[in-house]
Amino acid sequence: MNASEIQAQIAELKMDYIRLQGDMEKLESTGHPAMLEKAEQRLADMEVQLAELNNKLAAL
Repeated sequence: MNASEIQAQIAELKMDYIRLQGDMEKLESTGHPAMLEKAEQRLADMEVQLAELNNKLAAL
């Protein structure tokens, strides 16, 4: 995987992260705690993926 592919994955993941944050705000305001927990876990997973991708990019 080259640097441009990693950067593209990072950009896509960041867009998904921002979208999910907006979705979470809607879930919170409408009172869906179970769905909110799943979304929070997904955010945590995305943060781990972003860290891994940033480490790969830094290693190049």
